Amino acid sequence: MNDESQDTQERIAHLERDLADLSDVVARQAREIDVLTRRVALLMEREAGREADQPGSIPLADQKPPHW
Repeated sequence: MNDESQDTQERIAHLERDLADLSDVVARQAREIDVLTRRVALLMEREAGREADQPGSIPLADQKPPHW
């Protein structure tokens, strides 16, 4: 095997390892995003319930932003 072929094989091996590492990172981030999405939904439901329990208040979702 010549040096150029060996260099190419080493580069491919490094790229495959980097790809596997990145794949692991993306999978972990996807799981974290799923957990955070569920938590945000739960918090939104809780806050909506609190707003509904307060008489005379306008739910946050129905309020216009201050710049309007």
